[in-house]
Order: sequence, then C-alpha cells, then structure tokens
Amino acid sequence: MSSINNLSIKRSITVRAVVTPAWKEEAERELSNAISTSDQQLAQLEKEGQQVVDDVRSQSANPLDPRVQDQVAQVQQQVAAKRAELEEQKRNLLEQQAQVRELEMEQIVDQGQIDSFCDLKVGDNLVSKMQVAVVVRDGVVEAIQQD
Repeated sequence: MSSINNLSIKRSITVRAVVTPAWKEEAERELSNAISTSDQQLAQLEKEGQQVVDDVRSQSANPLDPRVQDQVAQVQQQVAAKRAELEEQKRNLLEQQAQVRELEMEQIVDQGQIDSFCDLKVGDNLVSKMQVAVVVRDGVVEAIQQD
C-alpha cells in the first residue's frame, strides 16, 4: 500500500459581515422584497384556490352533492395548508427584519457559507484547517480568520 503526503480537500468557510449602514440597508431591502413576494404569493394562492372551488362547483350538476362538497373541502384544506406555510415564512422574514434593525454598527454577524479547497499534508491539524472564516465589510474582505 502506498501513502501520499498531501491532498486537496473541500471545506465550508463561514462568511461574516461587519454591520455597516450600507449592509443594513441592503439586508432590510432584501427582506422587504421577500415579505412583499410572500404577500403576493398569499394573494395569488387565495385567488387560485377560490377559482378552483368555483370551477368544481360550476362543473357539477348538483353543487350540493356530497362528492362535490368533499372535493371543495379537499381544495380548501390544501389551500389552508399552503397558506399556513406561506404565513410561517412571512413570520420568519418579519422576525429577521426586526433582528436586522436591532443590530448595532460594527457588530459582526454570520452571513452564510462558501466552499473552498485547501491543501492538507501529513502533520496538519485537520480541525484547524476546516475552521476558517472570512470577514467582509461591504463586500470587501477585511480578514481571514482561523477559528
């Protein structure tokens, strides 16, 4: 069996942002847009759900038939489930928006992850090689940290 002395590995790097007026403005704008999209999706869902119910009833000779009522109830259940899901997403976005507003300038916040490759050789500390973070200020790398 042969051995190798080094290899390239893939790792996730945490991206941390320094809170600045520009960062805060952009984060709030993105969240506001997402909230607006949620509102549009809710309105569209209600409209489409009502349209399907109306179609089911109009295509039936007897709208009071129990099978028609079951179909209508099923559609309404599906709409209610999707509405609850969308409302939960919107609640989460509103929470995030409130959290962004509470952030203080110069505070450092986790913004996400990116993948990177690094070289690993015999004798390296694998844990420290994997624990790397990049700190950015308004998109410009300010520091690369070994956590």
